[in-house]
Amino acid sequence: MGYKKKDIFDDAVTSGLVEKYTDIIGLLSEDVLREGLQKTPERAAKALQFMTQGYHQDAGEILRSALFKEEYSEMVIIKDIEVYSLCEHHLLPFFGKAHVAYIPNGYVVGLSKIPRVIDVFARRLQVQERMTHEILHAIDTELKPLGVAIVIEAVHMCMMMRGVQKQNSSTTTSAFTGEFRKMETRSEFLSLIGTKLR
Repeated sequence: MGYKKKDIFDDAVTSGLVEKYTDIIGLLSEDVLREGLQKTPERAAKALQFMTQGYHQDAGEILRSALFKEEYSEMVIIKDIEVYSLCEHHLLPFFGKAHVAYIPNGYVVGLSKIPRVIDVFARRLQVQERMTHEILHAIDTELKPLGVAIVIEAVHMCMMMRGVQKQNSSTTTSAFTGEFRKMETRSEFLSLIGTKLR
């Protein structure tokens, strides 16, 4: 059957979220019947479902849908993959770029599947540290490569819009398995993506 990407808007979930968002807007002392806000609860309900659709997707299924036997055994890098997620602590966005590499061990995967796997885990309520390891684990489990490397660089609106309000801060997380635990291989990867881990 293969993997098909689809947007999921469950009617019961949408209805429940519309009710909650209507209450939230009212609690903020806004007029929920004001022209600009009349459709906001429904729009927000659908937006939240879209931004958390990863709960209904299977990273393993995505990877298995495009595995190809290939004797290529050099590093494969997909870099500058856009990442958009929601911080689970404040429900505010964090976003940035992911860089992923793997060294094949008999199989390669369709290049578009790596960004799709990232979306599976990014489209959930997340913390960047856990998301980094979830992506790494999914690729390592399904491809069984000689090694996997991932670096995610992101800015967090919960730090920029509220709290400490630091506008120029960013967060970098990384994880490595197999051959990428060797300093030489890891250094090659970091050099190729143009990132220095501090």
